[in-house]
Amino acid sequence: MALFGKTISLFLIEGDPNKRWVCELSNWNGKAYKIPRIEVKRCSDRTDLTACGIYFLFGRNDADDKGIVYIGEAENVFERLKQHDSKKDFWNECIVFISKDNRLNKAHIKYLEHRCYLLAQEADRYMIDNSTVPADASLTEAEQAEMDEFLYNIRMINNVLGHKVLEPLVDISSESSEESPQLLCITAARGADAKGMQTSEGFVVLKNSQVADGVTNSCPKNIKKLREQLTLSGIINDKGIFTENKVFSSPSTAASVVMGRSANGLTEWRELKTL
Repeated sequence: MALFGKTISLFLIEGDPNKRWVCELSNWNGKAYKIPRIEVKRCSDRTDLTACGIYFLFGRNDADDKGIVYIGEAENVFERLKQHDSKKDFWNECIVFISKDNRLNKAHIKYLEHRCYLLAQEADRYMIDNSTVPADASLTEAEQAEMDEFLYNIRMINNVLGHKVLEPLVDISSESSEESPQLLCITAARGADAKGMQTSEGFVVLKNSQVADGVTNSCPKNIKKLREQLTLSGIINDKGIFTENKVFSSPSTAASVVMGRSANGLTEWRELKTL
């Protein structure tokens, strides 16, 4: 598979997509493993996992089905994963990043852990299970440049393996004017004042958007239920404001939630400006 000018190689260790994966990139000294929790103890056969590395533990919150992640580093990743298997309850799979030539040291992995935590926090796609912000590490300019490239590949591989934990749902600032998404808005009766945009993942209502005060008598039951769920989970606060960017399956679902009634998103969302 070719991706961003790199060739990505995925190997199924047992030949089963539900078990352990190895992922490598062309011209990169790093290596990634995707490991289901139930397969961690079997990884004694992967001697390279006893090296320095950074790892992500992934699970889901049963209450709102939002992803949960713990980001960590270890000088012996395999031993640390076994500890988490016996002590941390929420996770069901992990992705591990190590160096094929054993060039990562403690300072490198602490730098990567710190940067990954900040990116995950900014992206705000997952609940972060870390109790504190991981400490940063001091690197030389050359080491930092090398680790920033390693970090770029971590982001890309996590994305390919199904976890966009380090990727913002919307990234307005990085878009060029020619390719920028269209910013749309709804300003309607009963206080609705929302902004959103169409993305490759669905229609996103942006943080700080205001929903209408209550729902109409004719509002569909599924929209009423969805608004209730978003309020219970805190995505819409007690003032009717979105506390985070939220992706919906369609512009119409997004518009209906914002307006508290049945709505055609193709006509209700109107152009505000081009970013």
